[in-house]
Amino acid sequence: MKRNSERVYTPTAYKEAVDKHELRARAFTEPHLERRTRGIAHPVWDFLFDYYPFRASQLRTWHPGLGALLVDASATPHARYPHYETLEDGTVRFNPESFLAKRRAEMVRIRELLRATQDRPAHFDCFGMHEWAMVYRTERPRHDLPLRLGAAGTDAVVESHQLKCSHFDAYRFFAPAARPLNLTVLEREDQIAQDQPGCVHVTMDLYKWAAKLGPVVPGELLLDAFELAARARQLDMEASPYDCRSLGFDVVAVETNEGKAEYVTRQRQLSEEAIPLRSQLVALLDQLLSD
Repeated sequence: MKRNSERVYTPTAYKEAVDKHELRARAFTEPHLERRTRGIAHPVWDFLFDYYPFRASQLRTWHPGLGALLVDASATPHARYPHYETLEDGTVRFNPESFLAKRRAEMVRIRELLRATQDRPAHFDCFGMHEWAMVYRTERPRHDLPLRLGAAGTDAVVESHQLKCSHFDAYRFFAPAARPLNLTVLEREDQIAQDQPGCVHVTMDLYKWAAKLGPVVPGELLLDAFELAARARQLDMEASPYDCRSLGFDVVAVETNEGKAEYVTRQRQLSEEAIPLRSQLVALLDQLLSD
C-alpha cells in the first residue's frame, strides 16, 4: 500500500489529533451531558443529540478516516474498534471491506442522496415556515417555550404564506392541519428527488450523513459538519414561532420583510458553507465504494 505522508499518523501525531478532537467536541458535549445529568432540557441544542441518534461519546471519538494509517498503533483503542485491522508491522487502519460487508447498501443510498442534492439548484423562498407549520392550529407545541405571537398570531402567519417545505423530515412533523397547505405532498421515497441545498434542514443533515459514515470520515470533517448543524439549528429556532430570548437567542422575525431578508442572508451563508463539506463526503463515498 502506498503511504501518503499527509495521512500517516505517528504516535505523537495520533495523540495530538485525539486530544485536539476531544477538546473541540467537548464545547458541545460537556454542557449537554451536564444538563442531562441534572434533568434539564434545552429546546435548541438537545435536537442535535436527540433527533440525530448519535451519542455524545461518538462525537468525541476521533477517527483518522478512510485511507489513513496509524503507525505503531497496535496498543491504541483504534486497534480494537470495529472495522479496523492491525497489519503485521503494527500499523492500524480502517478496513473498508469489513465496513461495506454490512453497510454497502446504506452507503450507496447516502451517496445517491448527496450527489442529487449537490447537483440541484438551491432555493431560498421557504422563510423557515416549517417550524410554524409544526404548531399550526395545535394546542401542543413541540417545545416548552412561549409562542412569540401567541397561538392565533402564529396561525395567521402560516395562513398568510405559501408553505414551500421540500424536506420530508421537516414536513413529517407538520401539524395535521398544515400538511394540506404545503405546495408539495412529500413522501419518504421522494427524498432523493426533493432535497435541495438551500434547505436549512438539509444543511443540518450533513452531520447525520457524516456520523453514519462513522470511521470513513476524518474527525475534523465530522466536527465541521456538527458545528455547521449547530449554526443551522440556531437560525432554525431564532426564525421559529417560539420565543427563545430567555435562552440567550435572538429573534429573526420572518413574518416581516426585514426578518425574511435576514433569514435568507443567513440561509445562503449556511448553504455556501455546506458545499465543501458535502463535496468531501461524496468524495469519500466515491473512494469507499470504488475500492
